[in-house]
Amino acid sequence: MQKVLLAMSGGIDSSVCGVMLKEQGYNIHGITYLTNGFISENANTKELQNCLPESILEAKKMAENIGINHTVIDFRAEFKNIVIKNFVEEYLNGRTPNPCVLCNNVMKWGHLLKLADKMGYKKIATGHYAQIKNTNNRFYLSKGTDKEKDQSYFLWKLTQDKLARTIFPLGTYLKKEIREIAQKQGFNELVQKRESQEVCFIPDNDYRKFLNETESEKIKLIGEGDYILSDGKKVGTHKGYPFYTIGQRKGLGIALGEPYFVTNINTDKNQITLGKREELKVKAITVTDVNLMKYETVPLQGLQVSIKIRYRSNPELAMLYKKEHEYFIEFSKIENAVTPGQSAVFYEDDDVVGGGIINKIIKNI
Repeated sequence: MQKVLLAMSGGIDSSVCGVMLKEQGYNIHGITYLTNGFISENANTKELQNCLPESILEAKKMAENIGINHTVIDFRAEFKNIVIKNFVEEYLNGRTPNPCVLCNNVMKWGHLLKLADKMGYKKIATGHYAQIKNTNNRFYLSKGTDKEKDQSYFLWKLTQDKLARTIFPLGTYLKKEIREIAQKQGFNELVQKRESQEVCFIPDNDYRKFLNETESEKIKLIGEGDYILSDGKKVGTHKGYPFYTIGQRKGLGIALGEPYFVTNINTDKNQITLGKREELKVKAITVTDVNLMKYETVPLQGLQVSIKIRYRSNPELAMLYKKEHEYFIEFSKIENAVTPGQSAVFYEDDDVVGGGIINKIIKNI
């Protein structure tokens, strides 16, 4: 009987994964990470059990209902030092991070596989809506059958060794089918539970408040700065560059008679450039920290792909090139509001070619 470590969040998707895997004959052990800071760093084991967040208590309950072993792992220190630290640093560098991408690769897969090795488990499983394929000895992701729930965008950092050991039980299912399975299992509370859309460590989705609370001294040192137009003319005062992202229109606190957007962030001068919508147009970008999945390399002549520059954006045709130490993407048509720090994920139809972090914005070639 093959042994599988299952990442359990306490939600409907990972719980149904447990049911599916058990029915398929796997020996399953559920793992849930404690990542938030609600519990005292010096809490003893008894206090930890009595103060666990609701989601972890739900995961333990679901594991018991399914009839599998379950363990809670305290990863608060690692999560703070890796995921939250990167999140804060990116905003302080004038970029807009995507913490889920880093968390998936380093925390969920990195630590889960280390734990699997320690416990003697060859495979891990999660409740992501994505599929894994293997062609020409290359493992790569493909979109989940439910395109509305597809999560391949957040998983582009997964390397060959991680993909080779991963199972996605939900990849070929629609969300409504998962709800039906949960209903049949009697998981009525899970079926009715609203799914969270926020960053997990910012439940109110107010990242500006979070920055103020976690990096108050640095935020104070940065202070207020100038709003300027592309010609350098000062038109107002902003609250500090970390509170703004490229393409932002709402919450600027300034009225210029017509819609204006954040078009540039100058961290050295603490300046925010505002412009009209047409000033957000981008022809090309460079991407760093690239991970290729479907192919080992990109041809010298380039590769035609579809690019997603944010999770909910429509894929747009582009050419992907490797130039010396960086990758270059030229869009087939003009893109709008491309944001440094976000992920650019490359697709061929439903297959993930790879992905990288948006670095430089090129408005004209």
